[in-house]
Parts: sequence; C-alpha cells; structure tokens
Amino acid sequence: MRLRAALLQALWGSMLAVLLGGCSSLPFFSNKDEAAATAPPREPEVALYDFEVEAPAPLRTLLLEYLDLARFQRAPQSEGVAGTELDRLVAAAPAQARGLLETEGYFDATVKIAQTPAAPGGLPRIVMTVVPGARVAVQSVDIASTAPLAPRTPTRDEPWTDRLDKLRQTWSLKPGQPFRQPAWNSAKNAALGELRADGYPTAAWQSTHAKVDATAGTAVLDVTIEGGPLFRLGPIRIEGVNRYDEDAVRRLATFFGGEAYTEKLLLDYQERIVKVGLFEGASVELDASGPPEAAPVVVKVKELTQQSATFGLGYSANTGPRVSLEHYDRKVFGQPWIAHSTISFGPDLKTIGTELTSYPHDNLWRNLAAANIEQLLAADETRDSWTTRVGRSQDLTRFERVYYLEASHARVSSAPLTTSSEAASVNYHWLRRDLDNILAPTEGTALSLQGGAGYGEGVETRSDIAGEFRSRGPFVRAYTRYSAYLPFGGWFGNARVEAGQVFVHDRIGVPDNVLFRAGGEDSVRGYGYRTLGPSVNGAVVGGRVLLTGSVEMEHPLSDRVPALLGAVFVDAGNAADRWNEMRPVFGYGVGLHYRSPVGPLRLDLAYGQDERRLRLHVSVGIAF
Repeated sequence: MRLRAALLQALWGSMLAVLLGGCSSLPFFSNKDEAAATAPPREPEVALYDFEVEAPAPLRTLLLEYLDLARFQRAPQSEGVAGTELDRLVAAAPAQARGLLETEGYFDATVKIAQTPAAPGGLPRIVMTVVPGARVAVQSVDIASTAPLAPRTPTRDEPWTDRLDKLRQTWSLKPGQPFRQPAWNSAKNAALGELRADGYPTAAWQSTHAKVDATAGTAVLDVTIEGGPLFRLGPIRIEGVNRYDEDAVRRLATFFGGEAYTEKLLLDYQERIVKVGLFEGASVELDASGPPEAAPVVVKVKELTQQSATFGLGYSANTGPRVSLEHYDRKVFGQPWIAHSTISFGPDLKTIGTELTSYPHDNLWRNLAAANIEQLLAADETRDSWTTRVGRSQDLTRFERVYYLEASHARVSSAPLTTSSEAASVNYHWLRRDLDNILAPTEGTALSLQGGAGYGEGVETRSDIAGEFRSRGPFVRAYTRYSAYLPFGGWFGNARVEAGQVFVHDRIGVPDNVLFRAGGEDSVRGYGYRTLGPSVNGAVVGGRVLLTGSVEMEHPLSDRVPALLGAVFVDAGNAADRWNEMRPVFGYGVGLHYRSPVGPLRLDLAYGQDERRLRLHVSVGIAF
C-alpha cells in the first residue's frame, strides 16, 4: 500500500474538515468578506404573527416548510406583511394546503383556519387544523407501447427478453403503494430513462394519466410510451488522441458494429479507457442524430503526459514511514508500452522496481514484464528478495486474469536462523468482483483465486546446530480470498476469509515470499506485521498453510456526516506448517473509518489476545 503525500494530505484534510464541521470557522478572508464588512447591517427579522399547524407530524412538517403563511411569518419589520396582505395569505392558505396534501396522496383532506386578532402587546394568532382523510393508493398500473419493442438479450442481472415486460417488472410505483406526486414523477422518469439506456435513446411518453378517485381512495395509472427506432452501434469516432495510439482505444471496445445500443456498453467502454493508464479523462456517448441502424459512438479523451514523476511521503502500520518516487513513461522508446518504476525508502522497507505493460491487444489482453528488489525488516528479521516475471493480464469490468512465469529469490536473516531459497514457477491469478462500489463497497462479494507450480532450492542455517540443511524439489501453491459486504438496519457489515497451502516436501526449498505468514493490517489486527507463523529455533518462519478471517460492523457516527463511521471487529487466524498444527489467535477492537472519494481511510485500535497488548493500525484503501 503506497501512500503518496498528496493522497495522505487530501485524506487527512477531508477528515479534519469533517471533524471540524467544514471550513466555515477557519480564518479565511476574501474581497467578498471585506465587502460584507463594509455593507450596512441587515435589519433584524421579527415574528409578525403566530402560526400553528395541527396535523400529523409528517404533514405538519410539509406545510410549515412550503405554506406562504409559514414562509412570511418572520421578516424584517419594514418588509413584513400586515393588514390586508395578511388577510389574503390567510384566505389562500386552505387551498394551498390542500394542493400540498394532494402531492402526498391526500385528496379528501379537510382544512380549517382560524385567525385571532392581536391582544394588546401581542401578535395575531393563526391556527390551521388539518384532517387528512384516507390516503389514495395505487389500484392498478397499465404500461403500453405505441409499437412493439425489439426483444433484448437477457443477462444474469437482467433476465428479461421483452423490454416492455422489463418496464412493467421494474416500475417503482406498484399497486398498493400510496399515490404521491414525487413517486409518480420518479416512476415515470426511471422507466423512460431505463428504455433510453436500453436501445431506444429517443424514447418519449406519448401519454401519462393518473385517474384519482378521492371517494374510493384509489388511483389508476395508465402510461403509453413511444419508443422510436432501435439504435444500433456504428463506427467509433475518437477525438483528442495525438500522442498515443488510436488503435489502443478501439481495442478496448467489447461491442461490434450493428450490436444493439445500451448505455451500459458505453459506460463500461469509458471505464476501460480511463483504466488503461494513458488518459486523464474520457467520455463515450452515442450520436443519436446519426442513422439508427449505425449510430456513431463518439469517444473524447484527454491524454496524460508521456513522462510523469511523483514524490511521496507515506506511512503504513505494517512497514512504518517512507519516502517514495514513482515514474511513468507511457510510450517507452516510442513503442506501445507503459513503464511504471518505483523507488521507496524507509527504515523498515526499501524497494526498487519497474513494470512494463503493453497497450491492450485483442480481447483486452496485455503483455507484461516486471522486476523488483526489496529489503524488508519485520518480526526481528531482515528479508532481502528479488523477483522477475513475464506474462499476460486481462482486466474486464467484473473479472481480472493474470498468468506469468516468475523467478524469485529470498534470503531471511535473524539471530537464530538464516534461510536462502530460489524458485522458478508458473502462476495464474483470477479475480471476480460483484460490488456496488469498488473503492468503498457496501454490498456484494469479491473472490480471488491464485495457483502456481514450480521448482525450488534452498538452504537453512541455525545458530544452535552446526552445518546447513538443504532441500530442493517441486512445489504447488494454492490461495483463495473471499470478501462479502451487506448493509442492514443502518449498519454496514463485512466479512473476509482467506486460506492457502503450499504443497512441498520441505519448506526450506521454497522462497519466503511463496510461503505464508499472518499478522498486521488486512490480516489479524492486534499483532505485528508477519509475526504469526510457525517457529524454528525461536524465529518465526513462513508456513505452508494459512487461514485467517474477519468480521466487522460499521455504523455512521452522525446523519450529518454519513461518510464518517465507527467500527467494531474481530479477527482470527494464523499460519502453520500443517493443518493439525494450526492454532488461530484472536484480535478485536474498534475503529474510526472515513469513506473518502479516493478510498476508505481506516484507524483501528486492536487488542491481540495472545500478546495482551494494543496496536494501532492505519490503512488507506481496500485489498482484494
């Protein structure tokens, strides 16, 4: 997890603004402030009459917010209403109140108003009494089309083939629900927007009728839609590409000419363009003025510079503070490749590495090559390691796939033990996300599967035994992680479980970064980073099996700032050499989380039950 200075500053600034209730109390001044200081003071507002509404609580709030009598109750004395103007407002108030009540489904309301002249030294008193009567409910809904709509291809999320049937099933104002004007407008807008996004961008309502029977308390809804022509996708027109390859943008499209238009197809295309790493922003729209049988798709992009560098200051509860430098070259030696190089330096973690990825090819596959050198100080030991890999990756809307060949080396040194291992392996990673929001999910699931096979060789030296222990041979590695998110009753729940195993005769022959350890943020909170695992000669080493899990509950701390949440959690797990040696340890605690636009900021105070001590964990973002 890399925390750039700008990102950290933005996140902490956001939290500070939230905790302080905004910036209005800070001593910032402008020309407007100076003008306000020299302007004459406003005349104080005074109550011109007493106004009361006797009605059920929700309706009382509605009337007090929108009635003219309520809005003009307080005003500067020189601008206030009095005499004949007040009488006019009183006379108009019952009709205005009935109109407001009808928007909430009360078409047979009784509204009475009484006005009492002002007593000596007092104010006139006006009392409105409301008996709302029975609320009108929707009796039936009829949705029709002036012409047949083309059938659609069903999906897992939308299993409809008939577009009109889909509108009927997803219509939000259903029979039995109260008939409210806002709900009626919302249902019409949603249905029309749904059809426009599903092949008919020029669709419009031919007629919409709501027949209300106030006596019976029923409303019959009748709407007819005029779909117009079904639009099909035509040629892609790209604007704004000067520095990079236009074909890289075209290859990101997953649709073909002649395919029926859907808004989701274009939004997914737009998201892939932004994620490719060449553009600062992008928009993808259908040109509905073009021929319906081949409407142009207009892509507008804003390119990033070819070269960019970022200096950062960061902190991680796992690896401590660091400074970092990142560099991007988005057209390496004029070729369609992106180079991302990083240097990070801290007391506990030092890394240098580079990754090359090609522009997208057919089916969104990209070639990749990477190399990394790292020194990590954790759990009273030093790990010096390097890795190189070559492979291909595919990043789709819901799925990510990576397969690669890797060569790796790791040397782990501590007072009681030193191990050194090398390995070559072939690996495959697969990830599926079904989340409402990737940065700050509140509902859905994510599943990661990893597998690898290779051959390794290693040597181990112990301080208590003379000589060396050597091992070599094949190994197989399997790992899975599952995360689930579920909102309920004002709370946000999430759970995680991860498990892994390395099938090998002797762990000495496998590099440390292939084996498993637990502890720290995103593992078992309440314990130090990489401090959980099997012990050899008093030193923690990588284990062949891993099992951890977590359950967490979050709740907004106030309605005013819903992005600031309190949390309680329980973590458990460990790493071991064999499943029968697995001894899970527990950590539990409380946290303060903030859902920022760039990902969640988490401050967690956890108690490690076995260590009997508290640890503070700080993290930004989520991991899958």
